Order: sequence, then structure tokens, then C-alpha cells
Amino acid sequence: MPLILVRVDDRLIHGQVVEGWLRHISVDCIIVINDAVAKDEMQCALYGMSVPTGVEVHCLGVETAINGFREGLFNRKNVMVLLSNVQDTLKLAEAEIGINSINIGGLHWTSGKKQIFKALSVDAGDIAGLIKILRHGIELEIRILPMNDRIALDEKTLLSLWNS
Repeated sequence: MPLILVRVDDRLIHGQVVEGWLRHISVDCIIVINDAVAKDEMQCALYGMSVPTGVEVHCLGVETAINGFREGLFNRKNVMVLLSNVQDTLKLAEAEIGINSINIGGLHWTSGKKQIFKALSVDAGDIAGLIKILRHGIELEIRILPMNDRIALDEKTLLSLWNS
């Protein structure tokens, strides 16, 4: 199962994903990993209707997704994984399912969060989670669209952005 892109974006499937990323990468399966969305058949159906024909959309809870990857359910697919938050992303990283890099495309400001970069707002728990992901040997990058410059995140950079 080639993991073509693992992306953290609190909007999950939206215009930047469909018009930006899907035009530049070859995927035939998008896995939305979010416990709430997995329980919302209408939301999942809307996501399925918003992608090009031929691209499957599966909405799975975190544990179901981890088990699916471990069981090889997506081995014959070129997969894009979308997650909406750092905590779920950390769980996926800790499951050691073969993730090499994670793209952070959008974590928007909400109460209690601090904007540390364009379209990237986090709290202390998010910073701790991102550092744990890095310590699993997984690369982190900020890149909203594929044509944007890739900004690599390491622990020092994260802490510098957080403390500035």
C-alpha cells in the first residue's frame, strides 16, 4: 500500500485537497480518519461526492483505520490519508503502519490555540504530539498546496515557532 500522502487538515476533504492535491498526485483511495465523521454517514457520503470519479473515499475511526492498515485492506491502493487533528495523527504514527512523512496543510485557529504559521494554529498538546511524531522518525512538513514550497519541521523549529 503506497501511502502517497498523509495530511493533517482540519477541513479534511475540501477544495484545496480536490483541486490542488488530487490533480498533482495519483491516488485511487482517500481514507478520512476521524471518529466523528466515521459515525456520520451523510458527511462521509458528501465527501465521496466531492472527489473525482474513480477515487474511493472511506471514513474510518482511528482504531478501525489502524486495524485496516495492519490487515492490509488497502495494499492494492494508492492511498491519501486525511486526519483533522494532531492527536489522531499521533495515534496513527504510534501504530507504526509505515508512515514516512506527514503534511500539515491546515490547523486553523480556535479558542486556546496560537497561530505559529499561516494556516497552522496549535496548543501545547499539539506541539507535544508533533514532537512525539518526529521522535518516531516521521518527517513533518508544512505545505498547503503541492506548488507551495515545502517547509520542513523539526523539533527545534517547532519550539522556536511556539515560543516566538
